[in-house]
Amino acid sequence: MRRPVVRRLQAAVAALALAAATGVVLTSAPAASAATGSATGYATQNGGTTGGAGGQTVRATTGTQIHAALCGRASSSTPIVIEVEGTINHGNTTKVSGSSCNTAAGVIELKQISNVTIVGVGSGAVFDQLGIHLREAGNIIIQNVTVRNVKKSGSPTSNGGDAIGMESGVRNVWVDHTTLEASGGESEGYDGLFDMKDDTQYVTLSYSILRNSGRGGLVGSSESDRSNGFVTYHHNLYQNIDSRAPLLRGGIAHIYNNHYVRLNESGINSRAGARAKVENNYFKDSKDVLGTFYTDQAGYWQVSGNTLDNVTWSSPGGTTQPAGPDMKSTTTVNIPYTYRADAAGCVPDVVNRTAGAGTGLKVSDGNCSPQTPTPGPTDPTPGPTDPTPGPTDPTPPTGTNLSLGAGSDGSSKAAGTSYGDLRDGNLTTYWSPAGATGSASVKWASATAVSSVHIREAAGATGNIRTWRLLNGDTGAVLTSGTGAGAVTFPRTTLRKITFEITGSTGTPKIAEYETYAG
Repeated sequence: MRRPVVRRLQAAVAALALAAATGVVLTSAPAASAATGSATGYATQNGGTTGGAGGQTVRATTGTQIHAALCGRASSSTPIVIEVEGTINHGNTTKVSGSSCNTAAGVIELKQISNVTIVGVGSGAVFDQLGIHLREAGNIIIQNVTVRNVKKSGSPTSNGGDAIGMESGVRNVWVDHTTLEASGGESEGYDGLFDMKDDTQYVTLSYSILRNSGRGGLVGSSESDRSNGFVTYHHNLYQNIDSRAPLLRGGIAHIYNNHYVRLNESGINSRAGARAKVENNYFKDSKDVLGTFYTDQAGYWQVSGNTLDNVTWSSPGGTTQPAGPDMKSTTTVNIPYTYRADAAGCVPDVVNRTAGAGTGLKVSDGNCSPQTPTPGPTDPTPGPTDPTPGPTDPTPPTGTNLSLGAGSDGSSKAAGTSYGDLRDGNLTTYWSPAGATGSASVKWASATAVSSVHIREAAGATGNIRTWRLLNGDTGAVLTSGTGAGAVTFPRTTLRKITFEITGSTGTPKIAEYETYAG
């Protein structure tokens, strides 16, 4: 019984030794972080985003000290709040080794870790020519910092040229009150300011400034990288950006109350099946602020309440399909969280007073009035402005179950289970993934119209499925998402394959029947 205590003491001694060696200051601050307010938007979903709340608070003035703080934890998931002050650059950012971290020199590496807050304090935190890289990470908050002039070519280089870049199974990230800036485009050595790729989901970018860059940011690295999504962008300033504000490939985005000034070539680029809800934004002195650009693979949008101030549009044709000048919705997007959207007319003033690092972490109250939030677990601006219908329907669909006689496959199957059990009409047999998550598909030889499914869990496993996505198996586009199994409806879609992806579970997921219906 004494062994766990010994291990904890050993971890504590190691952390103190590492702190002493690198100059990390361990404070006796309470568990509440220096970060103010709480996550908003899609970062509140999938269990929420709390960062290092509840963990130790550490002060760092170099990149090496940030890495040392990560490596000094008892485990890679031990919560920690890292307060950063001063300039972080290549000269003071080295690799630190440890069992709770996986760092690299020349970049702030948040790799294979979780439950971390990085927040600028004091006179401010500037990551100069040094990017922040998230990989296989979850529950991360980055707040009140400036990241500038990160290059992918020339000297020095960092993070592939992205100011903040996320890839490979990243979940639940809130980036708030940051200033992300470059000094040119790709020809000058810069890449994106805020990029997500390779299965990055549940992200919010709020009250931030993105400026002076050829590329604002993207969701999806290529037309086939459609595993990303559920991203909220709100109360941000995009200024002097050539394109990608953002670029969306697949997935769902909610874009509201942003101020766009001088989008030089294109703005919100929804393509490859992406769906964006674009509301109450203010676009000024810009070109082609919304549409599908540089591809023949269309994306979609729902628009309302936006202001266009001196916006010009290209003529449609080929790979240029602007949404304007008469912007109309081409899809609908249901938002699963509460929020208050300011009227577009006051967005320039509100964003000017709240966005970026060093602005006091002020937020809008939804009535065009900036407020200073108070620390705590609640949303500083609660209250819906939009109905939030859930994706599940308590009434099972009726009609012919199209799964009977269809084919099926999936990502993996546990021992003793079969994909065929998903569509055999027998509730006593079932399919389980090999782990806590996985996907199963129903497929047909020819295109089939589907508008609802019914996921029936096996006896004894009811409630084990926590979060899920329903995908168009032909394109990878997300049809809908939600929590808990049951009946699900979505816009009627014609496809050959439909995939139910379990993204979170408690216990072992067991699906007895995966029923599909046309109506």
